[in-house]
Amino acid sequence: MKKKVLIAILSLIGILTTIKLAVIYYNANFNPYSLPSFCSVNDFIDCDSIAKTTESQFLGIPLAYWGMFLYAFILLMLFVDKLKNIKLLKFFEVFKNPMDYIASLGVISFGISMILLCVSLFDIKKLCILCAFTYVLNLLIGYIASDKGNFIKSIKQSFADFMDALKIKKYLIAFIAVIIAVFAFLTYTATSFKFAPQVKRQLQFQEFVKAKKNKYAVKGNLLGDENAKKIVYVYSDYQCPICYAHNIMMHKLAKEVKGIKIVHKNLPLDMECNGYLLSPFHQGSCIDAKYAIAAEKQGKFWDMNDILFQHKPKTEEEILKLIEGKDFDVEKLQEDANSTETSKQIKAEIDDAHKRGINGTPTTMINNNAYVGIKPYKEYVEWTKK
Repeated sequence: MKKKVLIAILSLIGILTTIKLAVIYYNANFNPYSLPSFCSVNDFIDCDSIAKTTESQFLGIPLAYWGMFLYAFILLMLFVDKLKNIKLLKFFEVFKNPMDYIASLGVISFGISMILLCVSLFDIKKLCILCAFTYVLNLLIGYIASDKGNFIKSIKQSFADFMDALKIKKYLIAFIAVIIAVFAFLTYTATSFKFAPQVKRQLQFQEFVKAKKNKYAVKGNLLGDENAKKIVYVYSDYQCPICYAHNIMMHKLAKEVKGIKIVHKNLPLDMECNGYLLSPFHQGSCIDAKYAIAAEKQGKFWDMNDILFQHKPKTEEEILKLIEGKDFDVEKLQEDANSTETSKQIKAEIDDAHKRGINGTPTTMINNNAYVGIKPYKEYVEWTKK
C-alpha cells in the first residue's frame, strides 16, 4: 500500500508537470502573443525554445502528451485489481503483476529520458528544467515499483505476462485491433504534423537551409526576366545566417516563376556603414556589400553574390583571396569597392530601407508590401502570383 501511495503521488505530480509542458508547447508553437514561460531563464535554461524544435515531438505528437499518457497509464496500473472486477474492464486481468509493469515502464522511460537529455545538451544545447524533473520522476517510480531495484526481473515478468495474454484468442484479436488503430493514428500525426507545426515548417526550409551551395545560382547582373512586370525586391545582408537560405529561395523562385525579376538591395547591419545601429551586429557586411556593388559594375553581381553568401568573408583580404582566378578585374574591383560613389550608394540603399520601415534582413518586398523574415517557398510562389 505504501508503494502504491508513493507511486500515485509521483504519477499525479508527473501529470501536472506534463500538462504544464503541454501548455508551454502550445504557447510556443500556436500562440504568437504568449509571454515567455517561467522556465525560460536564459540562453541555456529555455523550455520555450526547446518546445519549438523538431525534437520536442515524436511521430508528430508532442513529448508532453506522451508523458501524460505514461503517467495516466501508471495510475491505471495501481487500480488493476479493482478495475478488472468491472464487467466492461475485465480485460485488465491480463496485467497479472502490475507493479512489474510500472517498474518496467519507469526504467524504460528513464532510459529514453537520458537519450533526450543528451539531445538537449549536445544537439539543441539548451535545457528544459521541467523535462529534467520528469526524468527524475520516471526513475523514482521505476525504482519504487521494482523489487529493490531489480529491473531485469520486472521486465522479464512483464514480458512473460504479456505473452501469456496473447495466448488468449480474444485478447490477441483485441491487441491486433489496437495496434492497427494506433498505427493509423500515428501515421496521420507523423505525416500531417497537426500537433507539430514547427516540424512541418522546418521541413519546408530544409532544402534551402541545409544546401551546401546554391544550385540555382546564376551569373551576370540579371536574375529573372529582363522585361518582368513584377519586381521582387530583396533587402539582404551577407553576414545574416538566414539570408543564405533566403537567397537560394529567390534564385529558385526566379527560375520557376515566369514574369518576375529579383532585385537585390543592400542592407548591411554593420555599424561601419549603417548609422542606424546602436551596437555592433553583422560585422563585415559593409565590406561585402561594397564588393557586391563593385562586381555589378563588371557585370558580375550575382557571381559575387554567390561567393559572399557561400563563404561569408568578413574582411577585404578574405574577399580578395576568394576571388583569385574567378575572372574578376581585381584592381578595378578594389578601386570601385573603396570608392566614394560606392559608399554613397550603400548609404542611399540603407536610408531608403529605413524610410520604408525596413530594419531587418532578409526582407522581401512585392508591390510595396514588405515581409521581414523568411517564408516557406510555396508562400513566395503564391505571393508573386497575386
